[in-house]
Amino acid sequence: MSVLDRYALSRRRLLTVFGGAAVTALSIPLESGKALAQPMFRTYPFQLGVASGDPSPDGFVIWTRLAPEPFEIGYGMPMAPVAVDWEVADAANMRNVVAKGTTIAPPELGHSVHVEVAGLQPNRDYWYRFTAGKERSLVGRARTTPALGAGLDRVRFAVSGCQHYESGYYTAYRRLAEDNPDFVFCYGDYIYEGRGNRVSNGWNGPTENVRQHFGSEIYTLDDYRRRYAQYKMDTDLQAAHAAAPWFVVWDDHETDNNWVGELDQDGTDPKVFNLRRQAAVQAYYENMPLRASSFPTGTSLQIYRRAAYGQLLNLNLLDTRQFRTDQPCNDKQTWCDAINAPKAEVVGAAQEKWLMDGLTGGKATWNVIAQQVMMMDLDRDPGPGVIVNPDSWAGYRIPRGRLLGKIRDAKVGNVVVLTGDEHQNFAGDLYVDGTKREAAPIASEFVITSISSGGDGVDQRDEFAKIQAANPLLKFNNNQRGYAICEATPKAFVTEFKVLDAVSRRDGKLSTRAKWALEAGKPGIVQA
Repeated sequence: MSVLDRYALSRRRLLTVFGGAAVTALSIPLESGKALAQPMFRTYPFQLGVASGDPSPDGFVIWTRLAPEPFEIGYGMPMAPVAVDWEVADAANMRNVVAKGTTIAPPELGHSVHVEVAGLQPNRDYWYRFTAGKERSLVGRARTTPALGAGLDRVRFAVSGCQHYESGYYTAYRRLAEDNPDFVFCYGDYIYEGRGNRVSNGWNGPTENVRQHFGSEIYTLDDYRRRYAQYKMDTDLQAAHAAAPWFVVWDDHETDNNWVGELDQDGTDPKVFNLRRQAAVQAYYENMPLRASSFPTGTSLQIYRRAAYGQLLNLNLLDTRQFRTDQPCNDKQTWCDAINAPKAEVVGAAQEKWLMDGLTGGKATWNVIAQQVMMMDLDRDPGPGVIVNPDSWAGYRIPRGRLLGKIRDAKVGNVVVLTGDEHQNFAGDLYVDGTKREAAPIASEFVITSISSGGDGVDQRDEFAKIQAANPLLKFNNNQRGYAICEATPKAFVTEFKVLDAVSRRDGKLSTRAKWALEAGKPGIVQA
């Protein structure tokens, strides 16, 4: 099939999904090569870097987006499809190319490309790059997963997210790249949607931002494209993408703070909010290394999915936004009867069944649930009262108890939950009811702090020291920025919390704050 034939097919799919009004290239002729713009660039077109993602035993996705003028309307590109060549090699010097081809960067998708490379060897490193006209991208490293069912001594990966651009520098991503993980799990909040501000009012009071968002709050497709461009132009973030393949999921800020389903925090008419969702969904796909199976359909994106690392680890990636019912208690940290609403949902019936099928049908040593919001039954009132975060699983008692009860009753062992959102580090154990703990935990959870959101932190905030003392299921809490390195072996799952002393300057020093571990077959985390 020719490049033009493939472009015609992708164009027809865009017409089917978005409708004729959304496709700007209807009048572009497809015969005789006339559809392809001649790529001549006055400015370097690979301003946003490269990325790989969703690896499999025989390949992965490689991504880039042409944007020579990222903040301009049209981002410096002609409204025509552009041919992009790609290469995959077995060494960083790119001398021995093992796969190559030409793809199309269509204007309908912001001139992004998502190449699904296949036919490679399992469980090994590869390197890739792109060429458009006479311009060449930097080289990125990707890695295939092990063969299905293969024995494996270890897998070592990073966990990151919550990277508010204004709150701090991305030094943690530069250090993450140097850690050379097998893959990165990004739990969400890749961008933040708010307007540019000189000052933020954080947990420790007013703070002058180290840098500012471009423009006002984002609503349209062009707005979202520019916001992603601003984040992706950060070279520390580019280094992390170029260092390893990523598994990405979204949380709320890729669209709007604390959105769920068709609801935003401002009570906007769902018909109007869905227009914003559609713009956000398209921009997310355009800027992430996702497969065609995640191609957006209107406001929807297939983002829950699964990856296997031989017999060692199954990675179950969840979506806790699209199928969730409204937050209880007017989305305020408190306690109210709606927390026990019988029809509440977090992931929805279909995703819950998919998850349980994967947990009960898998044969891997470690069953990892990679998701967005805290599952721990944390009472945030250290006194006699009860306060929960209604935007976490604790605000949805019925679906939370149902899922954990199913895991317990099915005797699924070695379940590890990886979470973000809180802008702090937590390590603790999971029970159906945190105040009436069973003899053994059902699973354990590691909540990974932010890359930058929240700004410079402290080792532990006073109120959380009290909360930890009042919640025996919570073993560790820390309020610094950073990321985590997780290492799974047949005997143990170890999470290393890596933190920076500051993100308000670029030379923040990285250290390991703590290591917590699970021993295979023995519920409950212990300090490593």
